[in-house]
Amino acid sequence: MYIGGRWLPAQDGRTLPVVSPADGETFDQVARGGAHEVDLAVAAARAALAGPWGRLNGTERGRILMQIGQAVLAHADELAQLEALDTGKPMTTARNDITVLARYFEFYGSAADKLHGESIPFLAGHQVTLVREPLGVTAHIIPWNYPAQMLGRTVAPALAMGNATVLKPAEDTCLSALRFAEIAAAAGLPEGALNVVTGLGEEAGAALAGHPGIDFVSFTGSNEVGTLVQQAAAKNAVKCVLELGGKSPQIVFDDVDMERAVPIVVRAIVQNAGQTCTAGSRLLVQRSIHDRFVGRVAEAFAKVRVGTPAMDLDCGPLMNPAQQRRVQRYIDQARAAGIPVLAEGQIAADAPKTGHYVKPTLFGPVPRDAALAREEVFGPVLAVLPFDDEADAIALANGTDYGLLAAVWTENAGRLQRVAKAVKAGQVFMNCYGAGGGVELPFGGTKRSGHGREKGLLALEELSTTKTLVHFHG
Repeated sequence: MYIGGRWLPAQDGRTLPVVSPADGETFDQVARGGAHEVDLAVAAARAALAGPWGRLNGTERGRILMQIGQAVLAHADELAQLEALDTGKPMTTARNDITVLARYFEFYGSAADKLHGESIPFLAGHQVTLVREPLGVTAHIIPWNYPAQMLGRTVAPALAMGNATVLKPAEDTCLSALRFAEIAAAAGLPEGALNVVTGLGEEAGAALAGHPGIDFVSFTGSNEVGTLVQQAAAKNAVKCVLELGGKSPQIVFDDVDMERAVPIVVRAIVQNAGQTCTAGSRLLVQRSIHDRFVGRVAEAFAKVRVGTPAMDLDCGPLMNPAQQRRVQRYIDQARAAGIPVLAEGQIAADAPKTGHYVKPTLFGPVPRDAALAREEVFGPVLAVLPFDDEADAIALANGTDYGLLAAVWTENAGRLQRVAKAVKAGQVFMNCYGAGGGVELPFGGTKRSGHGREKGLLALEELSTTKTLVHFHG
Protein backbone atom coordinates (compact mmCIF):
# COMPACT_ATOMS: atom_id res chain seq x y z
CA MET A 1 0.00 0.00 0.00
CA TYR A 2 1.10 3.59 -0.56
CA ILE A 3 0.69 5.58 2.67
CA GLY A 4 2.36 8.85 3.57
CA GLY A 5 4.77 8.57 0.65
CA ARG A 6 5.95 5.08 1.63
CA TRP A 7 5.23 1.53 0.50
CA LEU A 8 3.81 -0.57 3.32
CA PRO A 9 2.65 -4.18 3.59
CA ALA A 10 -0.39 -5.11 5.66
CA GLN A 11 0.45 -5.12 9.36
CA ASP A 12 -0.41 -8.81 9.62
CA GLY A 13 1.25 -9.69 6.33
CA ARG A 14 -1.96 -10.79 4.63
CA THR A 15 -2.33 -10.48 0.86
CA LEU A 16 -5.01 -10.82 -1.82
CA PRO A 17 -4.52 -12.67 -5.13
CA VAL A 18 -4.54 -10.70 -8.38
CA VAL A 19 -6.41 -12.80 -10.95
CA SER A 20 -6.54 -12.24 -14.70
CA PRO A 21 -10.15 -12.15 -15.97
CA ALA A 22 -8.87 -13.22 -19.38
CA ASP A 23 -7.67 -16.66 -18.26
CA GLY A 24 -8.58 -16.99 -14.58
CA GLU A 25 -4.94 -17.32 -13.54
CA THR A 26 -3.42 -15.68 -10.44
CA PHE A 27 -0.42 -13.62 -11.51
CA ASP A 28 0.35 -11.36 -8.54
CA GLN A 29 -0.77 -10.36 -5.07
CA VAL A 30 -1.50 -7.12 -3.25
CA ALA A 31 -1.57 -6.23 0.43
CA ARG A 32 -4.80 -6.89 2.31
CA GLY A 33 -5.16 -3.79 4.43
CA GLY A 34 -7.75 -3.15 7.09
CA ALA A 35 -8.61 -0.75 9.90
CA HIS A 36 -4.98 -0.33 11.00
CA GLU A 37 -3.84 0.73 7.55
CA VAL A 38 -6.82 3.06 7.16
CA ASP A 39 -5.81 4.71 10.44
CA LEU A 40 -2.30 5.23 9.08
CA ALA A 41 -3.61 6.64 5.79
CA VAL A 42 -5.99 9.10 7.46
CA ALA A 43 -3.20 10.24 9.77
CA ALA A 44 -0.90 10.72 6.77
CA ALA A 45 -3.57 12.78 5.01
CA ARG A 46 -4.04 14.93 8.13
CA ALA A 47 -0.30 15.51 8.27
CA ALA A 48 -0.29 16.56 4.61
CA LEU A 49 -2.98 19.15 5.29
CA ALA A 50 -0.92 20.55 8.16
CA GLY A 51 2.25 20.43 6.06
CA PRO A 52 3.44 21.44 2.60
CA TRP A 53 0.31 20.29 0.75
CA GLY A 54 -2.04 22.33 2.93
CA ARG A 55 0.04 25.48 2.45
CA LEU A 56 -0.18 25.50 -1.35
CA ASN A 57 -2.54 27.91 -3.07
CA GLY A 58 -4.82 26.98 -5.96
CA THR A 59 -2.37 27.96 -8.65
CA GLU A 60 0.38 25.87 -7.10
CA ARG A 61 -1.89 22.87 -6.68
CA GLY A 62 -3.03 23.25 -10.27
CA ARG A 63 0.52 23.15 -11.57
CA ILE A 64 1.16 19.89 -9.74
CA LEU A 65 -2.02 18.35 -11.11
CA MET A 66 -1.10 19.43 -14.63
CA GLN A 67 2.32 17.84 -14.16
CA ILE A 68 0.62 14.64 -13.01
CA GLY A 69 -1.52 14.64 -16.15
CA GLN A 70 1.58 14.94 -18.31
CA ALA A 71 3.32 12.19 -16.34
CA VAL A 72 0.34 9.88 -16.91
CA LEU A 73 0.60 10.44 -20.65
CA ALA A 74 4.33 9.77 -20.51
CA HIS A 75 3.58 6.41 -18.84
CA ALA A 76 0.43 5.71 -20.85
CA ASP A 77 1.60 2.45 -22.43
CA GLU A 78 2.67 1.00 -19.10
CA LEU A 79 -0.52 2.08 -17.33
CA ALA A 80 -2.69 0.75 -20.16
CA GLN A 81 -0.97 -2.62 -19.99
CA LEU A 82 -1.62 -2.79 -16.25
CA GLU A 83 -5.23 -1.74 -16.71
CA ALA A 84 -5.85 -4.36 -19.40
CA LEU A 85 -4.10 -7.07 -17.42
CA ASP A 86 -6.08 -6.25 -14.29
CA THR A 87 -9.53 -5.82 -15.87
CA GLY A 88 -9.36 -7.92 -19.04
CA LYS A 89 -10.61 -5.06 -21.21
CA PRO A 90 -9.37 -4.68 -24.81
CA MET A 91 -6.15 -2.72 -25.20
CA THR A 92 -7.86 0.06 -27.17
CA THR A 93 -10.30 0.58 -24.30
CA ALA A 94 -7.52 0.48 -21.72
CA ARG A 95 -5.50 3.08 -23.63
CA ASN A 96 -8.55 5.34 -23.81
CA ASP A 97 -9.07 4.97 -20.06
CA ILE A 98 -5.53 6.16 -19.38
CA THR A 99 -6.00 9.13 -21.70
CA VAL A 100 -9.15 10.04 -19.76
CA LEU A 101 -7.24 9.67 -16.47
CA ALA A 102 -4.73 12.23 -17.71
CA ARG A 103 -7.56 14.48 -18.90
CA TYR A 104 -9.07 14.58 -15.41
CA PHE A 105 -5.83 15.92 -13.97
CA GLU A 106 -5.42 18.39 -16.82
CA PHE A 107 -8.99 19.65 -16.45
CA TYR A 108 -8.94 20.03 -12.67
CA GLY A 109 -5.38 21.27 -12.69
CA SER A 110 -6.45 24.16 -14.89
CA ALA A 111 -9.55 24.73 -12.73
CA ALA A 112 -7.85 24.65 -9.31
CA ASP A 113 -7.60 28.45 -8.97
CA LYS A 114 -10.84 29.36 -10.72
CA LEU A 115 -13.58 28.53 -8.21
CA HIS A 116 -14.00 31.91 -6.55
CA GLY A 117 -15.90 33.27 -3.57
CA GLU A 118 -18.36 36.12 -3.68
CA SER A 119 -19.41 39.31 -1.94
CA ILE A 120 -22.89 39.42 -0.41
CA PRO A 121 -24.75 42.76 0.07
CA PHE A 122 -25.77 43.10 3.71
CA LEU A 123 -26.49 45.73 6.39
CA ALA A 124 -24.85 49.13 6.37
CA GLY A 125 -21.44 49.03 8.00
CA HIS A 126 -20.91 45.35 7.18
CA GLN A 127 -18.80 43.58 4.59
CA VAL A 128 -19.79 39.97 3.89
CA THR A 129 -17.75 37.59 1.80
CA LEU A 130 -18.27 33.93 0.99
CA VAL A 131 -15.08 31.91 0.65
CA ARG A 132 -14.72 28.32 -0.51
CA GLU A 133 -12.47 25.95 1.41
CA PRO A 134 -11.43 22.29 1.20
CA LEU A 135 -13.37 19.76 3.24
CA GLY A 136 -10.25 18.16 4.72
CA VAL A 137 -9.56 14.44 4.34
CA THR A 138 -11.68 12.85 1.63
CA ALA A 139 -12.27 9.12 1.18
CA HIS A 140 -12.68 7.57 -2.25
CA ILE A 141 -13.98 4.02 -2.64
CA ILE A 142 -13.93 3.11 -6.34
CA PRO A 143 -15.18 0.09 -8.33
CA TRP A 144 -13.41 -2.41 -10.55
CA ASN A 145 -14.96 -1.58 -13.92
CA TYR A 146 -12.98 1.60 -14.70
CA PRO A 147 -10.23 1.76 -12.05
CA ALA A 148 -8.05 4.36 -13.78
CA GLN A 149 -10.90 6.57 -14.93
CA MET A 150 -12.63 6.39 -11.55
CA LEU A 151 -9.42 7.36 -9.77
CA GLY A 152 -9.16 10.47 -11.91
CA ARG A 153 -12.86 11.28 -11.67
CA THR A 154 -12.91 11.38 -7.88
CA VAL A 155 -9.35 12.12 -6.73
CA ALA A 156 -8.42 14.89 -9.19
CA PRO A 157 -11.16 17.37 -8.11
CA ALA A 158 -10.52 16.55 -4.45
CA LEU A 159 -6.85 17.44 -4.82
CA ALA A 160 -7.66 20.50 -6.91
CA MET A 161 -9.71 21.87 -4.01
CA GLY A 162 -6.86 21.27 -1.57
CA ASN A 163 -8.16 18.16 0.19
CA ALA A 164 -5.90 15.27 1.14
CA THR A 165 -7.17 11.90 -0.04
CA VAL A 166 -7.40 8.25 0.90
CA LEU A 167 -8.21 5.94 -2.00
CA LYS A 168 -9.55 2.39 -1.61
CA PRO A 169 -9.53 0.70 -5.01
CA ALA A 170 -11.63 -2.40 -5.62
CA GLU A 171 -9.81 -5.51 -4.43
CA ASP A 172 -9.97 -6.95 -7.96
CA THR A 173 -8.24 -3.99 -9.62
CA CYS A 174 -5.51 -2.26 -7.61
CA LEU A 175 -2.58 -2.20 -10.02
CA SER A 176 -3.11 1.06 -11.91
CA ALA A 177 -3.90 2.95 -8.68
CA LEU A 178 -0.70 1.76 -7.01
CA ARG A 179 1.45 2.63 -10.01
CA PHE A 180 -0.34 5.97 -10.37
CA ALA A 181 0.50 6.89 -6.78
CA GLU A 182 4.17 6.41 -7.55
CA ILE A 183 3.93 8.43 -10.77
CA ALA A 184 2.07 11.26 -9.02
CA ALA A 185 4.70 11.46 -6.28
CA ALA A 186 7.46 11.66 -8.88
CA ALA A 187 5.51 14.47 -10.60
CA GLY A 188 5.57 16.54 -7.42
CA LEU A 189 2.55 15.53 -5.32
CA PRO A 190 3.61 15.92 -1.66
CA GLU A 191 3.55 12.85 0.54
CA GLY A 192 0.26 12.17 2.24
CA ALA A 193 -1.85 14.07 -0.29
CA LEU A 194 -2.76 10.73 -1.89
CA ASN A 195 -2.78 7.48 0.06
CA VAL A 196 -3.79 4.13 -1.43
CA VAL A 197 -5.10 1.40 0.87
CA THR A 198 -5.75 -1.95 -0.80
CA GLY A 199 -8.00 -4.57 0.76
CA LEU A 200 -11.49 -6.01 0.90
CA GLY A 201 -14.54 -3.79 0.90
CA GLU A 202 -15.91 -5.27 4.12
CA GLU A 203 -12.57 -4.63 5.85
CA ALA A 204 -10.66 -1.66 4.45
CA GLY A 205 -13.67 -0.11 2.72
CA ALA A 206 -15.90 -0.31 5.78
CA ALA A 207 -13.15 1.06 8.02
CA LEU A 208 -12.63 4.00 5.67
CA ALA A 209 -16.32 4.87 5.22
CA GLY A 210 -16.89 4.97 8.96
CA HIS A 211 -13.60 6.54 10.02
CA PRO A 212 -14.05 9.52 12.38
CA GLY A 213 -11.14 11.33 10.71
CA ILE A 214 -12.84 11.45 7.30
CA ASP A 215 -14.67 14.58 6.12
CA PHE A 216 -16.25 13.27 2.91
CA VAL A 217 -16.91 9.93 1.20
CA SER A 218 -17.21 9.24 -2.51
CA PHE A 219 -18.51 5.78 -3.40
CA THR A 220 -19.40 4.12 -6.69
CA GLY A 221 -20.87 0.64 -6.62
CA SER A 222 -23.99 -1.31 -5.78
CA ASN A 223 -27.08 -0.01 -4.00
CA GLU A 224 -26.60 -2.50 -1.20
CA VAL A 225 -23.04 -1.41 -0.42
CA GLY A 226 -23.88 2.24 -1.05
CA THR A 227 -26.50 2.05 1.70
CA LEU A 228 -23.91 0.64 4.11
CA VAL A 229 -21.39 3.35 3.16
CA GLN A 230 -23.97 6.08 3.69
CA GLN A 231 -24.98 4.66 7.06
CA ALA A 232 -21.36 4.45 8.19
CA ALA A 233 -20.64 8.02 7.10
CA ALA A 234 -23.83 9.31 8.71
CA LYS A 235 -22.61 8.27 12.15
CA ASN A 236 -19.91 10.92 11.79
CA ALA A 237 -22.21 13.43 10.01
CA VAL A 238 -20.07 13.10 6.88
CA LYS A 239 -21.33 14.05 3.43
CA CYS A 240 -21.42 11.40 0.68
CA VAL A 241 -21.53 11.44 -3.09
CA LEU A 242 -22.95 8.12 -4.28
CA GLU A 243 -23.16 6.70 -7.79
CA LEU A 244 -25.11 3.46 -7.55
CA GLY A 245 -25.85 2.17 -11.01
CA GLY A 246 -28.40 2.53 -13.76
CA LYS A 247 -30.80 0.91 -16.19
CA SER A 248 -30.40 3.47 -18.92
CA PRO A 249 -32.90 3.67 -21.81
CA GLN A 250 -32.19 4.45 -25.46
CA ILE A 251 -35.52 5.87 -26.71
CA VAL A 252 -35.83 5.46 -30.49
CA PHE A 253 -38.65 7.19 -32.36
CA ASP A 254 -39.85 6.41 -35.87
CA ASP A 255 -37.90 9.25 -37.53
CA VAL A 256 -34.52 8.13 -36.16
CA ASP A 257 -31.39 8.38 -38.28
CA MET A 258 -30.73 4.64 -38.32
CA GLU A 259 -27.28 4.88 -39.88
CA ARG A 260 -26.11 6.97 -36.95
CA ALA A 261 -28.06 5.31 -34.16
CA VAL A 262 -27.48 1.58 -34.70
CA PRO A 263 -23.71 1.41 -34.13
CA ILE A 264 -23.97 3.73 -31.13
CA VAL A 265 -26.76 1.66 -29.57
CA VAL A 266 -24.67 -1.51 -29.89
CA ARG A 267 -21.47 0.10 -28.64
CA ALA A 268 -23.26 1.56 -25.59
CA ILE A 269 -24.03 -1.92 -24.26
CA VAL A 270 -20.97 -3.94 -25.33
CA GLN A 271 -18.40 -1.34 -24.27
CA ASN A 272 -16.40 -2.73 -21.35
CA ALA A 273 -18.50 -5.91 -21.67
CA GLY A 274 -21.52 -3.98 -20.42
CA GLN A 275 -19.82 -3.47 -17.07
CA THR A 276 -20.59 0.22 -16.82
CA CYS A 277 -23.25 2.04 -14.83
CA THR A 278 -24.10 4.11 -17.89
CA ALA A 279 -24.57 1.15 -20.23
CA GLY A 280 -27.51 1.64 -22.56
CA SER A 281 -29.13 -1.60 -21.38
CA ARG A 282 -32.74 -0.87 -22.46
CA LEU A 283 -33.60 -0.25 -26.10
CA LEU A 284 -37.04 1.37 -26.36
CA VAL A 285 -38.26 1.40 -29.98
CA GLN A 286 -41.46 2.84 -31.44
CA ARG A 287 -43.65 0.02 -32.78
CA SER A 288 -43.96 1.44 -36.29
CA ILE A 289 -40.24 0.90 -36.94
CA HIS A 290 -39.59 -1.83 -34.35
CA ASP A 291 -38.89 -4.73 -36.69
CA ARG A 292 -36.79 -2.72 -39.12
CA PHE A 293 -34.66 -0.96 -36.52
CA VAL A 294 -34.22 -3.96 -34.21
CA GLY A 295 -33.34 -6.11 -37.21
CA ARG A 296 -30.43 -3.81 -38.00
CA VAL A 297 -29.34 -3.83 -34.36
CA ALA A 298 -29.44 -7.63 -34.41
CA GLU A 299 -27.23 -7.73 -37.50
CA ALA A 300 -24.66 -5.50 -35.80
CA PHE A 301 -24.94 -7.40 -32.52
CA ALA A 302 -24.18 -10.72 -34.21
CA LYS A 303 -20.85 -9.26 -35.37
CA VAL A 304 -19.65 -8.45 -31.84
CA ARG A 305 -16.54 -10.43 -30.92
CA VAL A 306 -15.22 -11.21 -27.43
CA GLY A 307 -11.64 -12.03 -26.49
CA THR A 308 -8.51 -11.25 -24.51
CA PRO A 309 -6.99 -7.78 -24.17
CA ALA A 310 -4.30 -8.61 -26.75
CA MET A 311 -6.94 -9.62 -29.31
CA ASP A 312 -8.35 -6.08 -28.97
CA LEU A 313 -11.87 -7.03 -30.01
CA ASP A 314 -15.22 -5.44 -29.14
CA CYS A 315 -15.51 -7.01 -25.67
CA GLY A 316 -13.33 -8.52 -23.03
CA PRO A 317 -14.23 -10.94 -20.24
CA LEU A 318 -16.31 -10.13 -17.20
CA MET A 319 -14.37 -9.16 -14.10
CA ASN A 320 -14.54 -12.28 -11.95
CA PRO A 321 -16.35 -15.63 -11.63
CA ALA A 322 -19.11 -14.13 -9.47
CA GLN A 323 -19.84 -11.49 -12.11
CA GLN A 324 -19.75 -14.11 -14.86
CA ARG A 325 -22.24 -16.27 -12.97
CA ARG A 326 -24.49 -13.29 -12.27
CA VAL A 327 -24.72 -12.22 -15.92
CA GLN A 328 -25.10 -15.78 -17.19
CA ARG A 329 -27.92 -16.32 -14.68
CA TYR A 330 -29.86 -13.36 -16.14
CA ILE A 331 -29.36 -14.78 -19.63
CA ASP A 332 -30.41 -18.28 -18.62
CA GLN A 333 -33.47 -17.08 -16.72
CA ALA A 334 -34.60 -14.93 -19.65
CA ARG A 335 -34.24 -17.90 -22.00
CA ALA A 336 -36.15 -20.14 -19.57
CA ALA A 337 -38.94 -17.56 -19.44
CA GLY A 338 -39.27 -17.78 -23.22
CA ILE A 339 -37.99 -14.29 -24.03
CA PRO A 340 -36.70 -14.49 -27.62
CA VAL A 341 -32.97 -14.22 -28.31
CA LEU A 342 -32.61 -11.94 -31.34
CA ALA A 343 -28.82 -12.13 -31.70
CA GLU A 344 -25.66 -13.22 -29.96
CA GLY A 345 -22.07 -12.10 -30.22
CA GLN A 346 -19.31 -14.67 -30.37
CA ILE A 347 -16.42 -15.57 -28.09
CA ALA A 348 -13.16 -15.95 -30.01
CA ALA A 349 -12.28 -19.61 -30.54
CA ASP A 350 -8.82 -19.16 -29.05
CA ALA A 351 -9.98 -17.22 -25.96
CA PRO A 352 -8.90 -19.18 -22.86
CA LYS A 353 -11.65 -21.51 -21.65
CA THR A 354 -10.77 -20.51 -18.07
CA GLY A 355 -11.54 -16.84 -18.74
CA HIS A 356 -14.68 -15.12 -17.48
CA TYR A 357 -16.47 -14.78 -20.82
CA VAL A 358 -20.15 -14.58 -21.76
CA LYS A 359 -21.76 -14.11 -25.15
CA PRO A 360 -23.26 -10.65 -25.64
CA THR A 361 -26.99 -11.27 -26.02
CA LEU A 362 -29.87 -9.28 -27.52
CA PHE A 363 -33.35 -10.13 -26.15
CA GLY A 364 -36.70 -8.91 -27.37
CA PRO A 365 -39.43 -8.12 -27.07
CA VAL A 366 -38.90 -8.15 -23.31
CA PRO A 367 -41.98 -7.97 -21.06
CA ARG A 368 -42.08 -4.73 -19.08
CA ASP A 369 -42.20 -6.55 -15.76
CA ALA A 370 -39.27 -8.88 -16.56
CA ALA A 371 -36.03 -8.68 -14.61
CA LEU A 372 -34.18 -7.73 -17.82
CA ALA A 373 -36.42 -4.67 -18.12
CA ARG A 374 -35.97 -3.49 -14.52
CA GLU A 375 -32.72 -4.73 -12.97
CA GLU A 376 -29.12 -3.78 -13.67
CA VAL A 377 -27.45 -6.82 -15.25
CA PHE A 378 -24.02 -5.18 -15.53
CA GLY A 379 -23.08 -7.23 -18.55
CA PRO A 380 -23.41 -7.18 -22.37
CA VAL A 381 -27.14 -7.93 -22.36
CA LEU A 382 -29.56 -5.63 -24.22
CA ALA A 383 -33.32 -5.70 -23.64
CA VAL A 384 -35.62 -4.46 -26.42
CA LEU A 385 -39.00 -3.02 -25.41
CA PRO A 386 -41.50 -1.60 -27.95
CA PHE A 387 -43.58 1.51 -27.21
CA ASP A 388 -46.57 3.16 -28.84
CA ASP A 389 -46.22 6.93 -28.61
CA GLU A 390 -44.39 9.72 -26.83
CA ALA A 391 -46.30 9.39 -23.57
CA ASP A 392 -45.77 5.63 -23.53
CA ALA A 393 -42.05 6.09 -24.20
CA ILE A 394 -41.66 8.48 -21.27
CA ALA A 395 -43.58 6.21 -18.90
CA LEU A 396 -41.50 3.23 -19.97
CA ALA A 397 -38.22 5.13 -19.69
CA ASN A 398 -39.10 6.24 -16.16
CA GLY A 399 -40.43 2.84 -15.14
CA THR A 400 -37.39 1.62 -13.19
CA ASP A 401 -35.83 2.46 -9.84
CA TYR A 402 -32.85 4.04 -11.59
CA GLY A 403 -32.24 7.43 -13.19
CA LEU A 404 -28.65 7.82 -14.32
CA LEU A 405 -28.49 8.24 -18.10
CA ALA A 406 -30.85 8.24 -21.07
CA ALA A 407 -30.77 8.92 -24.79
CA VAL A 408 -33.46 10.19 -27.14
CA TRP A 409 -33.29 9.52 -30.88
CA THR A 410 -35.55 11.60 -33.13
CA GLU A 411 -35.25 14.24 -35.85
CA ASN A 412 -38.21 16.15 -34.38
CA ALA A 413 -36.63 19.01 -32.40
CA GLY A 414 -39.71 19.69 -30.30
CA ARG A 415 -40.11 16.06 -29.32
CA LEU A 416 -36.41 15.85 -28.55
CA GLN A 417 -36.73 18.63 -26.00
CA ARG A 418 -40.03 17.41 -24.52
CA VAL A 419 -38.84 13.87 -23.94
CA ALA A 420 -35.41 14.91 -22.68
CA LYS A 421 -37.02 17.14 -20.07
CA ALA A 422 -39.56 14.49 -19.04
CA VAL A 423 -37.10 11.63 -18.57
CA LYS A 424 -35.82 11.31 -15.00
CA ALA A 425 -32.05 11.01 -15.37
CA GLY A 426 -28.93 12.92 -14.42
CA GLN A 427 -27.78 13.10 -18.04
CA VAL A 428 -29.87 12.90 -21.21
CA PHE A 429 -28.19 12.67 -24.60
CA MET A 430 -30.01 13.67 -27.77
CA ASN A 431 -29.10 11.81 -30.97
CA CYS A 432 -25.90 10.64 -29.32
CA TYR A 433 -24.87 8.64 -26.28
CA GLY A 434 -22.44 9.59 -23.55
CA ALA A 435 -21.12 6.41 -21.94
CA GLY A 436 -17.50 7.08 -21.00
CA GLY A 437 -15.36 10.23 -21.03
CA GLY A 438 -17.13 13.55 -20.69
CA VAL A 439 -14.80 14.98 -18.06
CA GLU A 440 -16.43 18.39 -18.39
CA LEU A 441 -20.02 17.17 -18.01
CA PRO A 442 -21.59 17.07 -14.51
CA PHE A 443 -22.51 13.47 -13.78
CA GLY A 444 -24.75 11.73 -11.27
CA GLY A 445 -28.13 10.16 -10.87
CA THR A 446 -31.62 10.41 -9.48
CA LYS A 447 -33.69 7.84 -7.57
CA ARG A 448 -31.66 4.71 -6.72
CA SER A 449 -28.83 5.79 -9.02
CA GLY A 450 -27.50 7.89 -6.13
CA HIS A 451 -27.02 11.54 -5.35
CA GLY A 452 -24.42 14.26 -5.66
CA ARG A 453 -22.48 15.22 -8.77
CA GLU A 454 -19.08 14.30 -10.14
CA LYS A 455 -17.23 15.64 -13.18
CA GLY A 456 -17.27 19.20 -14.44
CA LEU A 457 -16.94 22.21 -12.20
CA LEU A 458 -19.78 21.00 -9.99
CA ALA A 459 -17.42 18.36 -8.60
CA LEU A 460 -15.30 21.13 -7.11
CA GLU A 461 -18.34 22.41 -5.25
CA GLU A 462 -19.14 18.93 -3.93
CA LEU A 463 -15.56 18.56 -2.69
CA SER A 464 -15.45 21.87 -0.86
CA THR A 465 -17.44 23.86 1.65
CA THR A 466 -18.24 27.54 2.12
CA LYS A 467 -17.47 29.88 4.98
CA THR A 468 -19.35 33.15 5.42
CA LEU A 469 -17.22 36.02 6.76
CA VAL A 470 -19.18 38.92 8.27
CA HIS A 471 -17.10 42.01 9.02
CA PHE A 472 -18.57 44.97 10.90
CA HIS A 473 -16.48 48.00 10.04
CA GLY A 474 -18.75 50.80 11.29
